Amino acid sequence: MTQIDFYTHVEDKLRVACQLSAKALAHGLRTTVWLPDPDTAHRFDRMLWTTPSIGFVPHCGPDDPLARETPVIVDCSGENLLHDEVLLNLRAEWPPFFSRFQRLIEIVTRDEGDRASARERFRFYRDRGYEIRTHDLSKTREQ
Repeated sequence: MTQIDFYTHVEDKLRVACQLSAKALAHGLRTTVWLPDPDTAHRFDRMLWTTPSIGFVPHCGPDDPLARETPVIVDCSGENLLHDEVLLNLRAEWPPFFSRFQRLIEIVTRDEGDRASARERFRFYRDRGYEIRTHDLSKTREQ
């Protein structure tokens, strides 16, 4: 069953997504980052080139010729899923394909609209029997 983690009280969703992608890479895990639109995907792509500050996280889109060998996939369609390790959801809705992944990560900002949609996703997963872990990032310096 998919392990689900909610990271809450986040200041900058894309920055935390970069940090979590880098952390997954350090643990040898492949990550698909599901983004809401091409503009956000482009911003995220640019951020990955400087995360960590002395390096970058190897990444590409799902249709890139090197996608099968690349550890982080930046995706806004969800139509060409290349692995089943980590899915990082940056959309307001739950990913219809999340259960094929070993782990799902949800990032929630302090914005009330974002929190409301996250509560709906939380209930959706909980009502289907998934165990959910939460991590309050307001209590850490990781942001």
